[in-house]
Amino acid sequence: MNRVSPTVKQLLVINVIFYFGSTFSLNTDFIYSLFSLHFPENSEFKFWQLVTHMFMHGGILHLAFNMFALWMFGSSIESIFGSRRFLFFYLTCGLGAAIAQIAFLYYSFYSNLDLLVNSGYDQSLILSLLSEGKYNTSWENILGTQGLISLNTSFLSTMVGASGAIMGVLVAFGMFFPESKLMLVFFPVPIKAKYFIPGIILLDLFSAVTGQAIFSPSNTAYIAHIGGAITGFLIMYYWKKNQFNRNRWY
Repeated sequence: MNRVSPTVKQLLVINVIFYFGSTFSLNTDFIYSLFSLHFPENSEFKFWQLVTHMFMHGGILHLAFNMFALWMFGSSIESIFGSRRFLFFYLTCGLGAAIAQIAFLYYSFYSNLDLLVNSGYDQSLILSLLSEGKYNTSWENILGTQGLISLNTSFLSTMVGASGAIMGVLVAFGMFFPESKLMLVFFPVPIKAKYFIPGIILLDLFSAVTGQAIFSPSNTAYIAHIGGAITGFLIMYYWKKNQFNRNRWY
């Protein structure tokens, strides 16, 4: 394994500082509310959360898993890209993950909100109640139990973690090193990266569609993982098409 590259090292340090700084702050809830990514219709949403959410984590295992993946794959990609291009790639994949998740939440939220509005409920009143963590029990008659849950969870959703950005890095690794053999802790069988990484993405897609968690916690933002992976693939495809190897950016 290559030594830790400069940008990967800095990202590791920043993530650790964010985690322990927020965990042991005098007001942890405020820090998480300030830097986690909220649903844009929620008054807690701030534009900087599109970036800061990728440096926040929900627990020490969440942090450890993501940082291990960044350490394991990031340095190899930075050695090819160069530091500045790697940082651009990493942050853009994280943004792509956030945008994908927000788009999914908008669809989920407004498909239910429109049903309520079309049934005569006032949209501003609905938003006001949701912002207070409340809801009208009569909404369930229109939306059903699952629709009501979807409305609430979409509006109150928060997202933290570097997983989306790291999925982009995984895609880049798979495209540069397709024959490298990887394996899961819970499935210790070596599989070539060109099969392993698409398999991980397909598992995320399965979980996103069915709601069934396989290797990840049930509250994982699977759509964000897919968004980060797609963003990474599109960037890689564009750079390759435009002769990336003759235009390195350090």
